[in-house]
Amino acid sequence: MADIEQIKTQRAGVGLRALDPDAACPGYTLFTPMTAARTTYLIDLAGNPVHTWTLPYPPGLHGYLTPEGTLLYNGRTPEASDRLIATAPWKGGAVLEVDWSGRVLYEVRHPDHHHDARRLKNGNLLLLCLAPLPPDIAKRVRGGAPGTEHNGVMYADYLVEMTRDGRSVWEWRSWDHLDPESDAIVYAGQSRAEWTHGNAVAELADGSIAVSFRNICTVAIIDRATGAITWKLTSPTLSQQHAPRELRNGNLLIFDNGSHRAYSRVIEVDRATKAVVWSYQEPRPMDFFSPLISNAEPLPNGNVLICEGSFGRLFEVTRAGRVVWEYVNPHFGPPAQQPDGPPQNNVFRAYRYDTRIIAREAM
Repeated sequence: MADIEQIKTQRAGVGLRALDPDAACPGYTLFTPMTAARTTYLIDLAGNPVHTWTLPYPPGLHGYLTPEGTLLYNGRTPEASDRLIATAPWKGGAVLEVDWSGRVLYEVRHPDHHHDARRLKNGNLLLLCLAPLPPDIAKRVRGGAPGTEHNGVMYADYLVEMTRDGRSVWEWRSWDHLDPESDAIVYAGQSRAEWTHGNAVAELADGSIAVSFRNICTVAIIDRATGAITWKLTSPTLSQQHAPRELRNGNLLIFDNGSHRAYSRVIEVDRATKAVVWSYQEPRPMDFFSPLISNAEPLPNGNVLICEGSFGRLFEVTRAGRVVWEYVNPHFGPPAQQPDGPPQNNVFRAYRYDTRIIAREAM
């Protein structure tokens, strides 16, 4: 019997798949496979590992480099609970910063943390968290498949700002600022276990906070001082999107997953008009599709780095849509939340960094 690789992505080819060295943006690419392993990888444009970090926890779901070259990492802790978050594939629980050698500089833990956490300009940490909705609000949430709540309970997101020694100093609750009727779960067949399903937080240049809510197909901007939502982008422009990123011109770059239209796209949105002013998708749309996870990052040369997360595919495109670099995560393993599950190579997000930052930190 022929020895044929049974994982489709691996059979198609992994590692470096394409490189135009004259058009690709110089630098190193950081990614964390969403497996039970605890390794974050930094690779050069040829796909060669430059550095790795082995962390104390499996990923919950990713890490990124700070301006100083340290790694801020979201880890998955093993608390036992009957709450929805306990066995969710996007569970977190710990946020830690480590140096180049992997030495933990500090660690903050929160049992409700999931998906994302960012280090703020003031040095504190902003965590995306999940909690049960008050029953009276849950009953008013429109949309989703009836009877699909988790043990009869619906959950929603809140944000917590924490100091590095673990003190909570600011909190924002989605159910205090969203409307359960107008901010409805968009797709009829969606589970009602969660109302909002936040998947990203980001601090903007003016200190406000951008949040992505997948289930209600909404990116919202929050005023830190008042808690008010000052800007929203919703369906039909968005379809279960991820990872809003502010550009230098103030626009937002968003990975629009398109879960229910069966193709993805990356869009740049003018915040003043809410118009899509640039987009990337494949000429044959179905050739680019990640219904889950994923992100896009602007690069210094004007190109865009894209993580098609469901297939571990990282690639760079010009503004004209030409692919100039492509790499497929070759690190397959069981999912972090299911150690006996089938191998996968999913990547939540990927980032490109200037080699000078890395060289300074490695000295």
